[in-house]
Amino acid sequence: MIEVRHLSKVFRIPHAKKKTLYHNLLSVITRTYDYEEFFALKDVTFKIEPGEFVGIIGRNGSGKSTLLKMLSRIYQPTSGEVIIKDEIFPLLELGVGFQRDFSVRDNIVLYGALLGFTRREMNKKIDEILAFSELERFVDARLEKLSTGMQMRLGFAIAIQSVAPIMLVDEVLAVGDKAFGDKCRSVFWNLKRNGITILFVSHDLEAVREYCDSVIVIDNGRLVGHGGTDVMIGEYTQLVSVH
Repeated sequence: MIEVRHLSKVFRIPHAKKKTLYHNLLSVITRTYDYEEFFALKDVTFKIEPGEFVGIIGRNGSGKSTLLKMLSRIYQPTSGEVIIKDEIFPLLELGVGFQRDFSVRDNIVLYGALLGFTRREMNKKIDEILAFSELERFVDARLEKLSTGMQMRLGFAIAIQSVAPIMLVDEVLAVGDKAFGDKCRSVFWNLKRNGITILFVSHDLEAVREYCDSVIVIDNGRLVGHGGTDVMIGEYTQLVSVH
């Protein structure tokens, strides 16, 4: 279960003070700043039950990714609280921690360690990961020799080895070509069937419609609504058409 109560996140944006010649000369030696408060999220409240597959949609910069980072405790709230009753696995930025001058094999072991797996456990998973990512031929190649798409496929194949009762997913279905995208979709259908609670940020409204039991719409850091998938997609479509 996930419960978010009156959650807000404020970032301070610095602006250099340069009002007079004196300030311009002073800024060479000492930087002085004014700060603007930016509400990435403001007074957001919702509740998600175990086993729900919930979409989070909104325009770019609306606060979707900030919300996932707060749920995964990468960011701390400015105010409000997050209550999570189960272990959580954030599938947010694929490939974070990869070392470009290491081999694909070494990166699998390294990335697995970041997910909490031992070297022995990852060695047992290497063949499965290579097969899913379609990178068997490149196992001993340095990662920098792979295209960005190949690296993202590898990151996804490793990340899905770690499954917690709650998963936070940020735009990962955009990984790879259509054939690989279909494989990713089958993974999410299996997670859904197995009762994993998933929060799914995406701009792909068809994917949201396909998977999600309900949808949260966020705009300018505020909760627009949380309800049935078709209703909320309609709300979002209307919101976008107005701007």
